Amino acid sequence: MKGFFILGLLSPAVFSAQIAKDSVEEKQITPIEEVKFMRRIPVAKEIINVSKDLDRKNLGQDLPILLKNQISVISTSDAGNGVGYTGFRIRGVGGNSINVMMNGVPYNDSESQGTFFTDVPDLASSASQIVIQRGVGTSSNGVSAFGASVNVISKNPDEKFYIQTDDSYGSFNTSKYSAEIGSGKFWKNRISLMGRYTKIHSDGYIDRAFSDLHSYNFTALFEENKTKLRLLIFGGKEKTYQAWNGIDKNTWETDPKFNISGAIFDENWENIVDFYDNEVDDYRQNHYQFLWNQKFNENWNLETTFHYTKGKGFYENYKQGEAFSTYNLPDFGGETASDFIRKKWLDNDFYGFISTLFGKSGNWDFNFGAVANQYFGRHFGDVSGVFFPEINRHEYYRNRSLKNEISGFAKAIFKLNDFEFFGDLQLRNIDYSTKIILQGDDEGVNLKENWLFFNPKAGINFKINSGKIFFSYAHAQREPNRDDLFANPETKPEKLHDFEAGIEKSLGNFLWAANVYFMNYENQLVLSGQINSIGEAIRANSGKSYRLGLEVSAMAKISKKWNVSGNFTLSENQNKNFKNETSGGIENLGNTPISFSPNILGNVLIQFNPNKNFSFGIQNQYVGSQFLDNTNNPALKLQPYFLTDFNAKYSLNFAKTAVDFKFLLNNIFNKKYVNNGFVADLSPYYFSQAGTNFMFGISVFFR
Repeated sequence: MKGFFILGLLSPAVFSAQIAKDSVEEKQITPIEEVKFMRRIPVAKEIINVSKDLDRKNLGQDLPILLKNQISVISTSDAGNGVGYTGFRIRGVGGNSINVMMNGVPYNDSESQGTFFTDVPDLASSASQIVIQRGVGTSSNGVSAFGASVNVISKNPDEKFYIQTDDSYGSFNTSKYSAEIGSGKFWKNRISLMGRYTKIHSDGYIDRAFSDLHSYNFTALFEENKTKLRLLIFGGKEKTYQAWNGIDKNTWETDPKFNISGAIFDENWENIVDFYDNEVDDYRQNHYQFLWNQKFNENWNLETTFHYTKGKGFYENYKQGEAFSTYNLPDFGGETASDFIRKKWLDNDFYGFISTLFGKSGNWDFNFGAVANQYFGRHFGDVSGVFFPEINRHEYYRNRSLKNEISGFAKAIFKLNDFEFFGDLQLRNIDYSTKIILQGDDEGVNLKENWLFFNPKAGINFKINSGKIFFSYAHAQREPNRDDLFANPETKPEKLHDFEAGIEKSLGNFLWAANVYFMNYENQLVLSGQINSIGEAIRANSGKSYRLGLEVSAMAKISKKWNVSGNFTLSENQNKNFKNETSGGIENLGNTPISFSPNILGNVLIQFNPNKNFSFGIQNQYVGSQFLDNTNNPALKLQPYFLTDFNAKYSLNFAKTAVDFKFLLNNIFNKKYVNNGFVADLSPYYFSQAGTNFMFGISVFFR
């Protein structure tokens, strides 16, 4: 297996665990105990070695774009070129239902449950492994996963001093400048430090959809005997021009780069006369994590993490011809309306602790965990008058939110001959309340909710020659998010019964895996096809629904120079007796396809390594058609698309220096396509994606 040279993201589950195992030998990477335990659980998973699988593609694009070729994954980009606001869906499930963690700490926003990777740009540069569980998976920290869970694990400082730079430039004036330094071990080999700073800029494919991104990461590691302490401080600052309004179908066909955001119209509202130059999203997010790993003996180990995340920022809009009363202002100078600069702010704090005990006794392996987190968010808005300077940052609404979670879980694996029996019990209690402090602009609502969820899971592994067969069942429940409850206070929690069965097998130089899943939902919060004022997808309970699918991945080493790998997903995603609310009443549409859930996905990578310095790869992706809403309306369907990317890497190695030249050419056949959109006034709106585009990068490593 060590003879395989893996490039790209197509790590089938059958050998992804082996990759992770091999990577333990690298001093740079030390997986946490959770990853070691996870390799044995009977669920569909991938464990990605970042330095091997993502390095040559990591030239400035966000993490969802780097993961776009993983099994059952579709990635999206508002700006069209993978920088700025990006997202992903797994098995058709949106990012709000994908549980993302960083070192086991929940990253999903506690209220929206969304993941905003633009707040932590260049995240992959500080990661060692990324663990993806599809389906419910196992109990994890944060909300229950209804499509997948993704855990990004930070790398440890290297044992020796080094300096590394990563610089790249490409289409749409996209650039990345990154510098990293590691101290190596000092003070009797107990302490090692590492720091990185990255600056990314892009003009974006869409008009004015620029991104100015900054990120940093500092890690301090202390090791002595059976104690390991890690301090991680990381985060970022983003300023992006808004590109979340999309365009209608006719505009997409004639002017796909057009961006309505920031438009200023003439007095008759007929023609655009200008664009506001600061129609931006501006946000800073800082993460602080302290990880304590205590090994008691060969069989028992405790991992405890204390964490704090601080976020603060706003998005700004030019509001033309708005009534003074909209902002709780009296009329001025006989005028009832004017132009305003509006800012909507979010100031939040998220903190808590996670403690997990790992143990082994005879044929039993145990994992016990306790989690306590609190989120406190402040929402407020202010306006300034464009033509009335005396109106300066007038606050017109304010509300606050408080969310508390206490949860615990117990997992066990029992080995009996060639069988492994797995059990997992999780209990979650959530209290959520919001309160209006200053009413305005239909912002905020007074509510108080409590949910108590019991989520059991069980599974079996059966070892076969050079592989295994597994089966698992998981029951999961999940609370609605802030927007769900604001739209409908009667929104119900989701329930899911997830059945998974799979096989993992190696035959010499051929490795393959197959997984069948049936996800049976009650009150699934499906994407309605509509978006709110800041481009976030609106969801609604769909009653009963299901996702039935087959996932297959494989890899073949044809020769010393040629590797071929790939994956595909075939699925059926249906709402049962879907009811659609119209102006004429409620209509029953029967069984309809679930929105944003294509029935077929596929990826193929062909890799050629002529010698130890050169490598070339061709990456192909096919995404089938998908609907923008749940009404089965052919006019609201995104067409299938087939994309081809090319990458190349050339390495020079000297005594103390290594230099890598990297080249990435995306969409080499200039395919015009759309992978995301929404519905407004019963018409489709699209987010255009870039045609042919490139990135060129140089990495220098000095020890």
